[in-house]
Amino acid sequence: MLETLNRVKLSQRDALLLESLRGLGWSDEEMLLRVTEGDLPVDESKYHFDYKRLTALQAEKPEEFEQAVHEGYQIKYNTIRGIRSWISIALGKEAALELEEGKEAAEAALTIAEKNRLEAALSFGWQIHGGSQTATGATEVYRIEPIQR
Repeated sequence: MLETLNRVKLSQRDALLLESLRGLGWSDEEMLLRVTEGDLPVDESKYHFDYKRLTALQAEKPEEFEQAVHEGYQIKYNTIRGIRSWISIALGKEAALELEEGKEAAEAALTIAEKNRLEAALSFGWQIHGGSQTATGATEVYRIEPIQR
């Protein structure tokens, strides 16, 4: 829990932008350099991301941006559709959504490493269920849902 408290907090949109650039195969150093210089691609994906937002974030909070790139981040506030997008962009996996009120969830087949990466990025108020704690490299189905109070 302490590790989560010290993580840089990014908006869901900024996290998606960062992961989209990671998906281009950029190293951390290349990402930092190109974002700082504003040398960013035009996004042709279904998301039509405007990466200039990251250049503004880097200019506003350079240490936090660098920490997010090198050490990871936690999303400030997730939506169910945002979680599905994050899984698609960051992990290259598709997540099924359940949108019935009171039962909202995303389900995705992930490895333990992918599940741990998602868990570290999720905002407060979400939990991951399923899978087995003994599987090493196996893909298992996990359910991501809001914590019910």
